[in-house]
Amino acid sequence: MQDIQKVVRITPTTLSRPVGNYSHITIVPKNATIYTFSGQIGTDSNGVIPIDFNQQVDNTFSNIAALLESQNLTEVDIIKVNIWSTKEIDWDYFDSVWREFFKSGNPSMTVAYISALGLPEIDLEIEIWAAKV
Repeated sequence: MQDIQKVVRITPTTLSRPVGNYSHITIVPKNATIYTFSGQIGTDSNGVIPIDFNQQVDNTFSNIAALLESQNLTEVDIIKVNIWSTKEIDWDYFDSVWREFFKSGNPSMTVAYISALGLPEIDLEIEIWAAKV
């Protein structure tokens, strides 16, 4: 394998294309710093969790952007996204927010529908991992 200098995202041609906006493989350079972040939820700037699911989606991505900015990272540095939802995701809406956020390519991703999150009003939680050389 060649010596890589940045995060690389790959979808091999030896298997089917991803069913969503993600890469099957993300390769992290050996000299990168790895960042793990606690799962983010859809609180607004006052800590209020809206009832509307899509507003939780918007707020969650805003909170992720703020986390990245606090560490001088960007969406390019995200290597893995884990999404947990207690409600069915409106994929048309979610994908539009996702595409706006991940302009430089899609990281590896896992999605799970679960029965509950930390508080009853939380319908969505997204965890990210990032790496920076």
